[in-house]
Amino acid sequence: MTGAAMHIRAFQEQLIRGRAESRARSTAEYSSRFGRWDALASVRRRPRRDFEGGQAGLYFPPELYPVVGHPLVTALGEDVVEGLLLRRLYDYLHFTTELENLAVIPVAVKISRGRSGLVLPEPMRADAYKIVTDEAWHAQFSYDFACRIAAETGVPGPHTADAAAPAFLSRLDELRERLPHEIRGVESLLFAVVSETLISSILADIPRDERLYRPVREVVRDHAEDEGRHHVYFRSVLRHLWPALTPRERQAVGPLVPTAIHAFLEPDYLQTAHHLRGVGLSTDEIDQVVAESWPPHTVRRSVAGAAAQLTHYLAEAGALDDARTLASFEEAGLLLSELRSPTSATRP
Repeated sequence: MTGAAMHIRAFQEQLIRGRAESRARSTAEYSSRFGRWDALASVRRRPRRDFEGGQAGLYFPPELYPVVGHPLVTALGEDVVEGLLLRRLYDYLHFTTELENLAVIPVAVKISRGRSGLVLPEPMRADAYKIVTDEAWHAQFSYDFACRIAAETGVPGPHTADAAAPAFLSRLDELRERLPHEIRGVESLLFAVVSETLISSILADIPRDERLYRPVREVVRDHAEDEGRHHVYFRSVLRHLWPALTPRERQAVGPLVPTAIHAFLEPDYLQTAHHLRGVGLSTDEIDQVVAESWPPHTVRRSVAGAAAQLTHYLAEAGALDDARTLASFEEAGLLLSELRSPTSATRP
């Protein structure tokens, strides 16, 4: 294929194949949350965040990284615990950079260019351009902030050419492999919906945690404020996506939605093992720390709590009307009775 043909193909390629006009259309109205974007977006109004050491603080909430409270880790001393929390902050920043660059921006670009495979209201296309700008800024300031911490602490950051890929990427590849060839691409749109409707709740508490270094809270707050608008937007995308899928596409994609949710929310066990190996734990000790810090039933319940609102949105869109999809949600533990209401969501 010639270079020109490759670029024409990229221009024409859609996330969902086929003629968008031939698909069923949603009757849901779109109400934009971006009317005051110029005044509210962090890229427009927030400064570049710096990091200064020499003050008391935590790099990351230890409750969100329970390995640091395990007796085999605490026995190594406070410096090791602090170092692991710094590594977890680096992982969060690297995750954010890669999520925006590789999962969200490409989908938002397709929507903005009218290449999602869906017929969407024109204001949704216009707002997708703003989301691309927001997400590029999130990737930039996460990268920049990690570099500033590395310069201050002397601990190398995660943004190197040989950095490990965040776990969500391999999990997303595995999900794609389970889809029929003719509908591959829809998983990218689905994962953008999943990640953008989940991340705002995950970020909500961190800016209020006064144990953390102030610049860390500020960076997360900048991200969270934008993601609140993105959450509403991608809920609207879901309302248009599900009715547009054919019955066969819904039957293929629906049972895999819990996999997409877990791909985003489950801990990165391999990266954690790498960090624990770096502080001197043996393979057996690492296995013990990971298993006891994240028991499967605890992870399932945390994921279910964090995903409760999204599960409600999916039910609202009709995704759970399919028996196999409903069964997959039940098997994944996402339909606990106390989590059926979107107001009962907890956070991991």
